Amino acid sequence: MPYIGSEPSSGLFQELDALTASATDDYTLKLNGADYFPETVNNLLVSINGVIQGGSTMSLNGAVLTVGATLSSADTIDFVRVFGNVGTVSTPTDGSVTANKIGSGAVTTAKLADNSVTSAKITGVSFGKVLQAVASTPVASNLANTTQANWRSGGMTVQITPSATSSKILLLLMVCPNYESGANSSVTIFKNISSSVAVNTVISGGTNLGNATYGLANMISEGATTQPITLTILNAPSSTNQQTYTYAIRTNSGNNNSPLKGGSSAQFIALEVGV
Repeated sequence: MPYIGSEPSSGLFQELDALTASATDDYTLKLNGADYFPETVNNLLVSINGVIQGGSTMSLNGAVLTVGATLSSADTIDFVRVFGNVGTVSTPTDGSVTANKIGSGAVTTAKLADNSVTSAKITGVSFGKVLQAVASTPVASNLANTTQANWRSGGMTVQITPSATSSKILLLLMVCPNYESGANSSVTIFKNISSSVAVNTVISGGTNLGNATYGLANMISEGATTQPITLTILNAPSSTNQQTYTYAIRTNSGNNNSPLKGGSSAQFIALEVGV
């Protein structure tokens, strides 16, 4: 008969191929000689020795049905019928498909379109977030004369403890210089030095992040007294131990002058970012 609107969905009802009982509790279900895969054990109506079997007494693994007990050749599997498998499927109403309607493990990467999952759709995971920020107290630097061989501390240090070994530490340094004539200089950042970090202290030990990552850090050019110098370094400690970062400076080309005389200042910040 005709319908107003969409035709109602219909179920697919099948009687599967006859099974012969034997000394086992596992039986492969077939339809017209081919393996048959019901949706769940609750889609089956099974009669053994004239008794309908409860779904809770059986289990299903693909096409293999496990009945509640080991049978023998004296037993009879009367029939296995499938009911309720979906035939024609209508489009679900928006918002009607709940989590319980989706089978465990049913959503695989093959079912997801490329670029369909973004960090905005995942909760509880940090992607590109600033997890903590630590700033050194700004200081006025009046460095003594230095030589090309010596890195001297600018007196500014930040200490930060990563929350995970996968975290990165973004180091931001800005120096506002006031030069002595002839003191072309470079700035850099050292990690975990062994010497004092007081102003003018010659740096000892540690890791020079500027040289290791970018060669010499930003050049301070003589005469550019009104232009701040900035340095950005992304460090991967691969540790959850406290990290100590120190800003340092030295002259270039063998000059023996003060790269930062009275009136110079700086700001040093460390950010832990989750990636």
